[in-house]
Amino acid sequence: MGGRAGSVGLAGLFGAEPDRVWALAGQYGARLGPALRSLASVGGGAGAGLGVRSAPWGLSWGCPRRSPSPRSVSAGVAGGGGGGGSNDFQWCFSQVKGAIDEDVAEADIISTVEFNYSGDLLATGDKGGRVVIFQREQENKSRPHSRGEYNVYSTFQSHEPEFDYLKSLEIEEKINKIRWLPQQNAAHFLLSTNDKTIKLWKISERDKRAEGYNLKDEDGRLRDPFRITSLRVPILKPMDLMVEASPRRIFANAHTYHINSISVNSDHETYLSADDLRINLWHLEITDRSFNIVDIKPANMEELTEVITAAEFHPHHCNVFVYSSSKGTIRLCDMRSSALCDRHSKFFEEPEDPSSRSFFSEIISSISDVKFSHSGRYMMTRDYLSVKVWDLNMENRPVETYQVHEYLRSKLCSLYENDCIFDKFECCWNGSDSAIMTGSYNNFFRMFDRNTRRDITLEASRESSKPRAILKPRKVCTGGKRKKDEISVDSLDFNKKILHTAWHPTENIIAVAATNNLYIFQDKIN
Repeated sequence: MGGRAGSVGLAGLFGAEPDRVWALAGQYGARLGPALRSLASVGGGAGAGLGVRSAPWGLSWGCPRRSPSPRSVSAGVAGGGGGGGSNDFQWCFSQVKGAIDEDVAEADIISTVEFNYSGDLLATGDKGGRVVIFQREQENKSRPHSRGEYNVYSTFQSHEPEFDYLKSLEIEEKINKIRWLPQQNAAHFLLSTNDKTIKLWKISERDKRAEGYNLKDEDGRLRDPFRITSLRVPILKPMDLMVEASPRRIFANAHTYHINSISVNSDHETYLSADDLRINLWHLEITDRSFNIVDIKPANMEELTEVITAAEFHPHHCNVFVYSSSKGTIRLCDMRSSALCDRHSKFFEEPEDPSSRSFFSEIISSISDVKFSHSGRYMMTRDYLSVKVWDLNMENRPVETYQVHEYLRSKLCSLYENDCIFDKFECCWNGSDSAIMTGSYNNFFRMFDRNTRRDITLEASRESSKPRAILKPRKVCTGGKRKKDEISVDSLDFNKKILHTAWHPTENIIAVAATNNLYIFQDKIN
């Protein structure tokens, strides 16, 4: 949100009547958006505002890479289209995880989804602070062409609700992000974060136990050393497989504002964490200190015009990272130039069309997610209405723009009233960078094929949850006579939204989080 005339930018709000803004933030917090809300609750102080605590947590629910040539396209007719991939394949239902209950507990709502580097593990985090890891079963030898399903591998409580007594603030247990580390040995490691604290978790298996101790009985009690007449050699005996999740590092007390991003560096030794105004660089082995590499907090908070919305390391160059802002801009920084990367190396921004400017322009231009392509040549950004693909060598405009739900442009006023305009949609690449996926409302999600310029709208629904049932393309009717298979834009359910999606790193398997349900779809080719 910028501070230009005729807008609802931060500069206008903070500059004129700051006291009134703080009062408004408390009364109409959601209306100001999550980033502004967290800042508004602190004023110029050191604390950060936090949302209302989630409901008490209950039971958890149980490719070869190539770089497409740059081109400028504007794809994406609202609704259905052609195939979702370069081979024009069809998507079919594979699995759904989660309860069917109509009354969904706040703690059970999925807040992040992430495949590991091999795609054999799939992790989800929820608003109740839990992490659930699904493991892909081995392929069945009797059905060699069938691919294994994902079943629960491990469930653990990553974060608990806390209270900052110094600032009188509650800290939610909600998992904001999960990032896997590349596997180095038999164990798996992942980072999980809530608003304030990042944790490094080790997930390991144990299927053997030692028996025949000299100083202990079989039940674990110590034996009298004077009664030991002979020495035994302990032996390992098989036992039922047990998966253990243990916190190996806790990185805390480094962020004044809410953490929105974590990203593991390609050197596999460091990672970054970003909040509304700062980005910190951590070493995975050091928990008591981090390096502040970006700080956009002004000396006077009334001069604040934008906040950081997302950040990510380059997949191949350990010195390069990008971060996006609420003004719709992206900055690429090189850590070799200076220790504090307040001066960016590249600045990506698309010129605004003055004729399309409105009261909501700065809100809908705020970037909610930024992702590098696997090749490292491109990056993708998601704003409220569109997905844009940028070539790192061209800063003045994106090379591709895909409209996600352009039919909502006429509904922005009502979306502002119900706070949906502040929803933060994520986006993801497929393994070969030839297709991209992002979510929408009514449990719809969108796919765009960069090679054929086709797009498709699909729905995550239990109505089409028969094994290997083909997903039918959906189309939204924006006006005129509605066809049989179309849904009216006025009939869309804005409480059902796909904010978090993930694509298998090498295969056409996707995971889609719809409220408290996790849907897994795959292509029909195999």
